[in-house]
Amino acid sequence: MKSLGSHLILELHECPAALLDDPSRVERALTRAVVASGATLIKPFFHQFAPHGVSGVIIIAESHFSVHTWPEYGYAAVDIFTCGDCIDLEAAVQVLRQELQAGSVQKMLLSRGMLDLPADMIQHKPGAAAEVRAREKN
Repeated sequence: MKSLGSHLILELHECPAALLDDPSRVERALTRAVVASGATLIKPFFHQFAPHGVSGVIIIAESHFSVHTWPEYGYAAVDIFTCGDCIDLEAAVQVLRQELQAGSVQKMLLSRGMLDLPADMIQHKPGAAAEVRAREKN
């Protein structure tokens, strides 16, 4: 059985509090992970909470990258959901580990959208990335 996508759940520990409480640095880390993975960035949105913490999502043609930080614990939770199998998840993990200066990273990978269909019937929106590039040219 083929899945529609992969959902990578990351637990990043021992990250510097000041970094996790800076929305521009968290956005830069997630954006660099998107680029390193080969995903097609569509739109980011990030929000800083009071007294601390940042949440953000980057919509990609292949689905999304999201992050929620707890600076007071040096912890960040990251979800990477992608359809298809063209995204380099390990490249994204390495960038996030480096950018968020994580002392340790735990990973869980889930298959999403397990459908009881022949593999050739499962489509991954192959035109989505091309559609975004065409829109950017205009």
